[in-house]
Amino acid sequence: MGWNRITISTVTGAEDMLSYELTELGACGVEVEDRVPLTEEEIREMFIEVLPDHQEPDDGRALLHCYFDESENLEDVTIRIEEMLNRVKSFMDIGDGTIEYGFTKEEDWINNWKQFFKPLRLDDTIIIKPTWEELPDQREGDVVIEIDPGTAFGTGSHETTRLCIAGLKEEIRPDTVMLDVGCGSGILSVIALKLGAGKTVMTDIDPRAVTAAEENMEVNHIDRDQYEVYGGNVLDDMDFARSLGEHRYDLVAANILADVILPLIEIADLFLKEDGAFVISGIIDTKEQEVLDKLERYGFEAVKTRKLKEWVSVTAKKRKE
Repeated sequence: MGWNRITISTVTGAEDMLSYELTELGACGVEVEDRVPLTEEEIREMFIEVLPDHQEPDDGRALLHCYFDESENLEDVTIRIEEMLNRVKSFMDIGDGTIEYGFTKEEDWINNWKQFFKPLRLDDTIIIKPTWEELPDQREGDVVIEIDPGTAFGTGSHETTRLCIAGLKEEIRPDTVMLDVGCGSGILSVIALKLGAGKTVMTDIDPRAVTAAEENMEVNHIDRDQYEVYGGNVLDDMDFARSLGEHRYDLVAANILADVILPLIEIADLFLKEDGAFVISGIIDTKEQEVLDKLERYGFEAVKTRKLKEWVSVTAKKRKE
């Protein structure tokens, strides 16, 4: 088994956005190659020692190497990527945006992950750790989340995930029941349960995400009665959406793109308890006002907004009349 390796020539300012978009398109991994030096904070967060080298000066250019299963039709994948690039470049500079192709054997791809995925401290207490790594300086009170990149759709390092986690931490109580829409690797649900939530229900349109979420629950020793995971599309299948909404939730989390969050707002009331919290992330700053306006139209109040780089996360609650 192998992976089609697609390389996109871009600029450093577009790395985060394009990496996120490629993951949403189904890329099983995205590797960034640029000349941007690590900051001291990044070095501390990554639990690694960086040796001096002779790196060339940052020229603003970057290469994104993304990997798609060889069983996927390469022409179809290319069309999806080209459509995405055309959409993104309508509101930000993506550089050349050219595409090149290669092929990587499965064992090479997995080894690449193991080289570059190191323990990462998300905040004062939460650490994301690959299953094979050791933590050199784990502190009392740290919450360690184990992820296997061979199955993960998200490792937690992206700004949107950090913002979403910050929102969850403020809402989770010992009896909290959470709905995780677009769960991906299940990382938000793993974190919620490790922070003390009572139960999570996860859903994703991609069957591989369902498998990944279940595997990462097992890796983190989460009891099976603490979570449920379903494959389905809450936007296109209202019977499926209503089945999830039979039991209302204290917390609904969605770390997905603004274009998906906007229609999700229309049915969020189906899932939430009267005093429930709706934590959404993955919103590019150019879409922030559109999301806030729609929340208001559908009876929600944005009680807190968080920002990191060009990304926005919102905690909303039903407006009291």
